[in-house]
Amino acid sequence: MKTKTRKNWQDIIAGYTFILPNFTGFLVFTSIPVIASLVLAFLSWDILTPAKFVGFNNFITLFKDKDFWYYLYNTVFFMLGIPLSMAFSLFLAILVNQKLKGITIFRTIFFLPVISSMVAIALVWRWIYNPDFGLLNSFLRYFLKQQPQWLSSTLWAKPALMFMGIWNGAGYSMLLYLAALQSIPEDLYEAARIDGASAWQQFRKITWPMLSFVNFFVIVMGVIGGFQAFGVQYVMTGGGPAGSTTTVVYYVYNNAFQWFKMGYASSIAWVLFIFIFGFTLLQWKYGKKAGEYY
Repeated sequence: MKTKTRKNWQDIIAGYTFILPNFTGFLVFTSIPVIASLVLAFLSWDILTPAKFVGFNNFITLFKDKDFWYYLYNTVFFMLGIPLSMAFSLFLAILVNQKLKGITIFRTIFFLPVISSMVAIALVWRWIYNPDFGLLNSFLRYFLKQQPQWLSSTLWAKPALMFMGIWNGAGYSMLLYLAALQSIPEDLYEAARIDGASAWQQFRKITWPMLSFVNFFVIVMGVIGGFQAFGVQYVMTGGGPAGSTTTVVYYVYNNAFQWFKMGYASSIAWVLFIFIFGFTLLQWKYGKKAGEYY
């Protein structure tokens, strides 16, 4: 009896030993900063002087801030790459879904950018986009007399970062599509071929509907990630030229750590949270049915 009681106490202690560090980490690194940012959103504080309560003044100023709306436009513009990324990822998934010897190597190669350092990848792409000795313009010199100034042009900076983002994130969605493709029963394709369906008809009537749940997930996660875009813009363009690649999160960073407007930065962060939450609810409400198949 004593042995059983001792074992129960040991299990309880082991449970608390596992739970307490995780709960403490969640409290310290998530809950407290979130609550603090909500409080700061109603204050004016530059770190160096005492905070002052300003009520909703930060939010009122925010909605009159033309820079905020321009950077929100930039953020949404970058998300136009989501459907292109989905199409490219699906194309890769179909390629690596073939039963060929050594195909695992190609799957690994296509997935490598996902697990590589974002900073390292961004620096490599800065070299590729270099207007004087970059790989891309060195190739384009054979076809164009005037090559684009990729990262220093307000016309080309956004498309350049979008293309890099598509290349960088395609491997993750490729794995999702690959798993979904391999879960589709082969009997469906055999029945379709017997009925005389072409390859395109098989894709349109079988493959695409069966991938709807993956499409729904990729879109939702893509939009959430798109609203949080920051790292690539920070490393590759510094938000330029002329703010054309500055995103909302980059604007939060500038206000908080460049200009020390902690209260204003917190208000931007909470408005961004509302946007993300609202878009996610809309996608969940109207896109969930599209993510179901029978």
